[in-house]
Amino acid sequence: MRQINGLENIRQQHPDRLNAARFAELLLQDLQNCHCTIYGCIGQDQKILLAQLKLLPDSLNYDSFDQRIDLIVAGPILRADCVPLTYILQGGQFSLSGRCSMIAKVCGVDLYLQRSYTGQVGDVARQSFALPVNALLKFMQ
Repeated sequence: MRQINGLENIRQQHPDRLNAARFAELLLQDLQNCHCTIYGCIGQDQKILLAQLKLLPDSLNYDSFDQRIDLIVAGPILRADCVPLTYILQGGQFSLSGRCSMIAKVCGVDLYLQRSYTGQVGDVARQSFALPVNALLKFMQ
């Protein structure tokens, strides 16, 4: 269920041939103020906001050897009356969304929440992301 959005906008703004380093530079710019929103639901209700995690200063980095963008988001857990089910990592244009879980080894999940997501209101949750630049570049083309 993982969905990647916004790459087509980056492609339209930069119609020249992009290599991994240039593409990573564009993604780093786009993710400068990114945040991750975690949602749950109760019954048939719409999405319920459980946590809003913001980019930690100095955590957004490009590893040129592995051609990967690493980042860490953190923020307080706002509600605990339902389990986390979906997430959205939102940059300026780029976004990554899918299913998440607090329980390891659940089938059909794109993101396993780290142990800092305790499900207790007020606790600070941290989540790491590693974005493979080459795979995203191929997905865009």
